[in-house]
Amino acid sequence: MTGLGACAVLAAGLWQAGHALAATTELIVVDRNSGLAIYGFDPVAYFTDSKAKTGNEDLEFNYAGAAWRFSNEGNRTAFEKDPDVYMPQFGGYDPVAVSEGVARPGHPEFFAIHKQRLFLFYSAEARQAFEADPDGKAMRADANWPAVSKTLGP
Repeated sequence: MTGLGACAVLAAGLWQAGHALAATTELIVVDRNSGLAIYGFDPVAYFTDSKAKTGNEDLEFNYAGAAWRFSNEGNRTAFEKDPDVYMPQFGGYDPVAVSEGVARPGHPEFFAIHKQRLFLFYSAEARQAFEADPDGKAMRADANWPAVSKTLGP
């Protein structure tokens, strides 16, 4: 199995282990066991490589109560300079669910970049629903996020 294949299997295994791994009481989706944001995937790589890439444990940066991992030094530096540009919208919660008033953790393999913003989705179906009306879904999610986020934080 290639390194990429092993990463995909690992990511799928983490995801299938259930939502117990995803903090649902935090503003950012964080693995409760490791403290990793978005399951250790590199948030900058979505923009630079147009794909989900796992980060390296040697290239971590702590921000907003979570450990963020990066696939290279340049990506970590870019994130350190302006994390809000690269962080997933709604803390990594699925914008389709947020648009419906629900916080559902997104999966790092199901993503879209829309208007220079990163969105993570719970499933391929949720991503398809978003892509059918990205402006409408994003606008409804933006409107609902203040109320939804109040249900997450302590």
